[in-house]
Amino acid sequence: MEDEQCYLFIDFEFTMPDRSSQYKGFYPEIIEAGVVAVKNNQVYEQFSSYISPIRFPILSDRCKSFLRISQQQVDQGISLNELVKKLKDVSNNPCTVITWGNMDMRVLRNNCQHAGIPFPFKGKEIDLSMEYKRFFGDQNQTGLWKAVQEYGKEGTGKHHRALDDAMTTYNIFRLVEKDKRYLQKPEPTTIGDRVDFSKLLNKFA
Repeated sequence: MEDEQCYLFIDFEFTMPDRSSQYKGFYPEIIEAGVVAVKNNQVYEQFSSYISPIRFPILSDRCKSFLRISQQQVDQGISLNELVKKLKDVSNNPCTVITWGNMDMRVLRNNCQHAGIPFPFKGKEIDLSMEYKRFFGDQNQTGLWKAVQEYGKEGTGKHHRALDDAMTTYNIFRLVEKDKRYLQKPEPTTIGDRVDFSKLLNKFA
């Protein structure tokens, strides 16, 4: 990680439709956000909140059951507008946004578009799952928690809790970056670097 670089590790959870006509014209909306902001290899801010959906405010049974998020939690959540403002504030100097998969930024863009709100990020966006896939030469994309287990580690907290998933993404990023540095070819050493001649001469003195 470059010292002056700012990174935002982001995870969102979205609404899911039940298979019924009341969800005609459905598109996923963000209902939980987790953000881990990192600078100089230090976490300087963490943010977590539920968000009230606009287009389909009533959560489907499937969504509540899968994500274990209640109607009351999203009803009491912040608005999409407040979320976007928070994301903008936390990335005030252009940050690289890192997510696991490309859905998070696609849904955020779509939600902003529907609500007529400017997209909050100007910096680079990285899909870490694709970086991970390329780095390890995997044929298929790996799920977030499977990836961390492949490193012999465990995810942070609970899967499908936005802040826990954002922190787990950050942890995998650190592991991959460490491996990349390890695999970079070191400068060839000279024989003088490999042999301490003073010790050698003392030995024969």
